[in-house]
Amino acid sequence: MIKVKLTLVSVLLLIISSCKGPRQTNEEIHSKEHNFQPNWINDVGSKEFEISDHTFYVNDFGAVNDGKTLNTEAIQKTIDACYKSGGGIVTFKPGDYLTGSVFIKENIRFIVPKGVVLKGSEDINDYEEIFTRIAGIELTWPAALINVRSQKNVIIEGDGLIDGQGKVFWDYYWDLRKNDYEPRGLRWIVDYDAKRPRTILISNSQDVFLKNLNIQRAGFWTVQVLYSQHITVDGITIRNNIEGHGPSTDGIDIDSSKWILVKNCDVDCNDDNYCLKAGRDWDGQRVNKPTEYVVIKDCIARQGSGLFTLGSETAGSIRNVYVYNIQGFGTKNGLNIKSATTRGGTVEDIYMENIKMDSVRTFMEVSMNWNPSYSYSKLPKEFNKDSIPEHWKKMLHKVPLSKGIPTFKNITLYNIDIKGAGKVINVNGLKNSIIKNVTLNKVSIKAKTAGQINYSANWKLHNVEIQTADESRVKLKNTTYIEIPESVYN
Repeated sequence: MIKVKLTLVSVLLLIISSCKGPRQTNEEIHSKEHNFQPNWINDVGSKEFEISDHTFYVNDFGAVNDGKTLNTEAIQKTIDACYKSGGGIVTFKPGDYLTGSVFIKENIRFIVPKGVVLKGSEDINDYEEIFTRIAGIELTWPAALINVRSQKNVIIEGDGLIDGQGKVFWDYYWDLRKNDYEPRGLRWIVDYDAKRPRTILISNSQDVFLKNLNIQRAGFWTVQVLYSQHITVDGITIRNNIEGHGPSTDGIDIDSSKWILVKNCDVDCNDDNYCLKAGRDWDGQRVNKPTEYVVIKDCIARQGSGLFTLGSETAGSIRNVYVYNIQGFGTKNGLNIKSATTRGGTVEDIYMENIKMDSVRTFMEVSMNWNPSYSYSKLPKEFNKDSIPEHWKKMLHKVPLSKGIPTFKNITLYNIDIKGAGKVINVNGLKNSIIKNVTLNKVSIKAKTAGQINYSANWKLHNVEIQTADESRVKLKNTTYIEIPESVYN
């Protein structure tokens, strides 16, 4: 392995020598290293509240713990009775409980204790259809297994197991996609038509704690926080890669929400591990709700598409995000920012520090033209546009180019240590949307190959060290204003 110091910029030689703009001094860079700490980070997460210790057992309302009897009605009756009494604890005696969608109400502590397995039904008809948002589009879709909708002061916790039993839904999706939708040019809509249950949905709510839960085999996204504020997700363990790799089994999705704290979580899934979203295309711009003021800390990302992902749904904008003390093992991408030319929105003021990863595919993956076969909707000639479902019409609603181009800016990466990467970097802006104001400080990466940066400007680098097995060097294309201290390349 050849060691190449500061490959990301200094070895670009003639290209760099033609760059314009002032150079940073070492003193300027060092003075900024520990000064991020925004004044909002202590305001994220749920506020403290009290819940009665009056306890309601689902068994007293007819629930059967044999793992076969459908207990949806009995569990919901227990929740409703607890709520009517003024709140308290809803819990289970040891055993396995099969259920469809249940809806937690305010001032309730819902506990899945040790010795209990809560099993999601494998019949999609056991999940009540609600108006919600899926992958950036509002539509009628099955509710999650556990739902908190328009509520406050809720705790969901326990050392038991929540098993989404999602494989039947994974198989259904792949069959529909490969044997029906893709052959007809409908890749862009199959994710919305293949209805699959999420595991936990928090929607239009505030002051909610998810604590110390063990979740596996989600049918679709595992935890979605939607249109909510002051939510804490603490100590969640997610294991979705059991019996296969389920499509779209994201770990934790923060969707058009604010003042969110995610900490002490451990996610193994087959899509994005920790992901921020804010709406897709025309419908996302119509809703126009940002994701902002988010802290993710002290977490682990295992298998998955992104240790930390922003997008691809960026229409409402994503901003003011602080991510630190995260470890990744076998995750495909480290920082993954993705959007498309129909999304729009701005991703800005993103700060990551103290990140360690091993066996990552690409450390930094950034695209404004992500996954075209999924991102861009086109109705085949065989369909009548007046008779298609309403959510198809939303997807086909054209976004003017002036509103569809996303913006990525103000991204800082500090104290990053990456080993066993396939590629260092793959950053691709657009001619009419340059990725700008990116800072890398105290970054060490060992990878097979270097990669490229395209359509970017105003990158500041200090103490960046890269080792590439193939001796390759990062290629700069359409890139200007790279600021490098003399001490870096002399």
